[in-house]
Amino acid sequence: MYAIINDRGMQYRVEQGQFVDLALCDAEPGSEIELANVLLIGGTTEPIVGSPVVAGAKVRAHVVGPVKGVKIIVFRYRNKKRYRRRTGHRQQFTRVKIAEIVTS
Repeated sequence: MYAIINDRGMQYRVEQGQFVDLALCDAEPGSEIELANVLLIGGTTEPIVGSPVVAGAKVRAHVVGPVKGVKIIVFRYRNKKRYRRRTGHRQQFTRVKIAEIVTS
């Protein structure tokens, strides 16, 4: 069984036991969070589509901790002006492990 959830404007397809990198939040490592914005539940005979969310459905997840994403190189360049700037950035995420998908 899988679910499509919405967390801070981003949609994720999650299954039980999967690790997901969500936007950085202030949850403590080892704590449990509930994601209540479940848009769709599938994997059964007929998918359950919410309008806009599935009533009574939620996803429970355990917080593993903060992680950093891959490095993104930002390069600014102006031709014929000798202007070159190279900077990098690593986005921070909160890694969670999906414990269970609860339906009503």
